[in-house]
Amino acid sequence: MSAVNRLVAGLLLAAATVQAMAADAAAVRRHVNPDDFYRVLDLSEPQVSPDGLWVAYVVNSNDHDADEARSAIWMVSWDGSQRLALTSAADGTGKPKWSPDGRYLAFVAKPAGSDIGQIMLLDRRGGEARQLTSVTGEIGEYAWSPDGKRLALAMQQGEDEKSPKPIVIDARHFKQDEDGYLGVGRGRHLYLFEIGTNRIEPLAADPEFNEDLPAWSPDGRQIAFIRTHEEGPDQDGREDIDVIDARPGATARKVVRPYAPNTQRLAWSPDGTLIAYLQGLEPKFNAYMQDCLFVVPASGGAPRALTDKLDRAVMSFAFTDSTALTIAVEDDTTVYPARIDLASGAVSREASGAGKFVVSALTSGGGHTALLQSSDHALAEVYAFEGAQLRKLTAHNDAFLSELILGAVEDTQFKSKDGADIHGLIVKPPAFVAGQKYPTILWIHGGPNGQDEHSLALDGYEFEPQMYAAKGFVVLRVNYRGSSGRGIEFAKAIFADWGHKEVEDLLAGVDHLGALGIADKDKLGIGGWSYGGILTDYTIATDRRFKFAISGAGSGNQLSTYGTDEYILQYNNELGSPWSNTALWLKVSYPFFHADRIHTPTLFLGGDKDFNVPIIGGEQMYQALRTLGVPAELVVYPGQHHVFTRPSFVKDLAERTSAWIDRYVTH
Repeated sequence: MSAVNRLVAGLLLAAATVQAMAADAAAVRRHVNPDDFYRVLDLSEPQVSPDGLWVAYVVNSNDHDADEARSAIWMVSWDGSQRLALTSAADGTGKPKWSPDGRYLAFVAKPAGSDIGQIMLLDRRGGEARQLTSVTGEIGEYAWSPDGKRLALAMQQGEDEKSPKPIVIDARHFKQDEDGYLGVGRGRHLYLFEIGTNRIEPLAADPEFNEDLPAWSPDGRQIAFIRTHEEGPDQDGREDIDVIDARPGATARKVVRPYAPNTQRLAWSPDGTLIAYLQGLEPKFNAYMQDCLFVVPASGGAPRALTDKLDRAVMSFAFTDSTALTIAVEDDTTVYPARIDLASGAVSREASGAGKFVVSALTSGGGHTALLQSSDHALAEVYAFEGAQLRKLTAHNDAFLSELILGAVEDTQFKSKDGADIHGLIVKPPAFVAGQKYPTILWIHGGPNGQDEHSLALDGYEFEPQMYAAKGFVVLRVNYRGSSGRGIEFAKAIFADWGHKEVEDLLAGVDHLGALGIADKDKLGIGGWSYGGILTDYTIATDRRFKFAISGAGSGNQLSTYGTDEYILQYNNELGSPWSNTALWLKVSYPFFHADRIHTPTLFLGGDKDFNVPIIGGEQMYQALRTLGVPAELVVYPGQHHVFTRPSFVKDLAERTSAWIDRYVTH
């Protein structure tokens, strides 16, 4: 029996044991707690095989003993009858890609004794995975050629860590969370890798540019890709979409230069005539844009918007065939699947009768489309999307979730101070009794581009709402102005006016729960992460009603962020420079410059490697409150970026915020 088959047999036995244990425990359900973070399995990157018979995907887990996040490649049959682990869980495993004939599955993993990810190849019929590449750089996106003989890959050349060199910088966008400083000579470029000979050659490696996201034309003759002078969009907010012949030494030609979206993806139509891509907005609206789906003739010509009249963000897409695409549409606390007819541009919502849920990561192959779906009480699993129906294929988290008692999630709607219509969600304690008042936490999402939605997440920073509900709190989640899901005008409403309308919306939500007789006005708390932490600082500098605050990866002095974080494109275009618009910068920095208005005991948290919202934001607010005699605590997590990856730190975050709440509010 091969190692893979032994692993599969062991996992199936373990699964049967877990199911049996779950059946015994079903009668004794319990509340969620911080230790449950280690039980969650987070699914990602589904890929339908070319024959449509299998879906490969990644299962992400958290290893308690090793204190690291790990991932493994799995696959499930289209009928759902077989679910197999193809690799063991390890650090850095992911990016599964089927070969065009469906016989092989490529993926990225770190070979034993190496910290550099390589492309591995696994025969679907069995056997051990073999290492394809032996590169020294970081492999990003990659794609199979249609004949299965080559790979196009985007790679950033590595350096000899034993002999570090000074980082020379000549770009305005010079730092990126997790990537670090973006120095000269460290760009990402395209390479062609020949399977069989293992020969690798540069395809587009001009040092003046960065290249990414290779996508082969159906006939295998050309490759579409993204090209920019800087890493990420150029300072005009745009990026080139180029096409190049699939041979070394070829010259690329520009097809279109759109405004860069939040997340880009390129896809050729099956007949090879069109390239689909996502487009954002001009730089001054960089923080509020919603990705719009476009197509452009591959030979060149005028681009055509497909979802401009939808006024909602396209989160992912896949060609169904040469006449239509399936898209995931973000819309007012949900993300739903829809179909676009290429000829007419008509958009039809699909699976509309299945309740409120969130879909993501659309993928198609062999005439089949799969996606991930989650809902208020269900973690993301792989689903088949067929005939406007969603059919569940995996159940990795079902046994675990069957042990838990989760709080009910309800929609809420109210008017803000100026009459604006605001929506949100209420997470109730599992034992909620109508007519009784409850301690209440206003838990604020980040972004501001983003939304609170009907999706259960018990990992990372979405862990808190159900955990706080288990403690007996009502949790209010407000989609304040600036959030996505309600159209571009709703998102742009806070342009160059941070901490104003959002705070009015948040406080109106608390007032609303008070008027309903749900929130105990003497037991109110507030918190959030990223822009949620920033809005926490804004709100406690505006209103004194809260008994405690939790400001994660936040900032009260926005002047300190200029040049120290990764958002220079937004700042220069939305606020202008601090020396030319000093009054505006001071206005949006009012929590720090009016810290004497704050009386709320506040817990500040962040990672010391965070380039998204650097820890200086929490440090300054902490020092301000301590100087003023307001109870405050600062917790710095070493080696962590904006999103924590060390499992023990994520658990500590949950436990520490819970303890801070207990210090100031009895429940």
